[in-house]
Amino acid sequence: MNLNAEKAVVLMNLGSPDSPAVKDVRTYLNEFLMDKRVIDKYSYLFRLLLVKGIIVPFRAANSAHAYQTIWTEEGSPLIVISRNLQKAVQEYTEYPVEIAMRYAHPSPKAAFERLARTMPNLKEVILVPMYPHYAMSSYETAVEYAKDIHQKEGYSFQLNVIEPYYKQEEYISAMCANMQPYLQQDYDHILFSFHGIPERHLQVSDPTGSHCMGSAACCEGNSKAHATCYRHQCLETMKLMMRELNIPEEKYSYSFQSRLGREPWLKPYTDFRLADMPAEGIKKLLILCPAFVSDCLETLEEIEIRGREIFLEAGGTHYQMIPCMNVHPEWVKAVAGWLN
Repeated sequence: MNLNAEKAVVLMNLGSPDSPAVKDVRTYLNEFLMDKRVIDKYSYLFRLLLVKGIIVPFRAANSAHAYQTIWTEEGSPLIVISRNLQKAVQEYTEYPVEIAMRYAHPSPKAAFERLARTMPNLKEVILVPMYPHYAMSSYETAVEYAKDIHQKEGYSFQLNVIEPYYKQEEYISAMCANMQPYLQQDYDHILFSFHGIPERHLQVSDPTGSHCMGSAACCEGNSKAHATCYRHQCLETMKLMMRELNIPEEKYSYSFQSRLGREPWLKPYTDFRLADMPAEGIKKLLILCPAFVSDCLETLEEIEIRGREIFLEAGGTHYQMIPCMNVHPEWVKAVAGWLN
């Protein structure tokens, strides 16, 4: 690490409660759900009433229990993995590498402050969002939050952001390398479970104002809407991976998880598919979550624990969640390669 370098790196992920205690989970949920890009269709005052008066009081204890099932002696899996990735990437570059979270700690401001304080020649910070796909409630909110802090604090260094890399060769190859060992076992089907978003978010992010959700085939072909279309980008990742691994179309499918509230979210829903698959003859399942590069609550608890229960209780016989890339060597090399 060269503190006299003119460039530095910040790896930015979602974030985690400081502990699995109810009070810390409550604090985290309040910050997360008050984000206007997560719950976006209400005014600030109504969102405040909804989140702090209804959602969080009812969800905090259950969410705390979920975090307790995955918490490690080192702390939150997401934070631990992010720090391990930081160390691994640092071995491939002379540029100082920091981590930051969209919610809770460490914040982008803390990362920027450390870099500005310790690097006298700093001219550029490269922000690497840990989100392969564009969505207003993930990639966009992280990037805009970091940009706002950069502007408000008046840092002299330039902030440059890595664009969504859902179809970048390095990302696809790393995903395939991470998946390859699990393909050696006997399986009936591969399910790509992407994080869900409200259908309405696709339309809000659509620069054409008319393409997304306009037809059954709207994610196919070419459209400038695809630059910000989460669904298109998820399906593109799946197709590119399966093409590289030479998996026939009948052996894989996709679904979306983690929905919240009553409005329509992207379909099909993962929990519904897991319940239906055994009756369709799919008894041995491989499942992966490509929207996440680091294992977290949504993979370790929702998919590995609850998803397994749903599938096996419905008659499945073998359920294998493929871990996220975390600190897979090919993923580390991919990230390091984007820094030069």
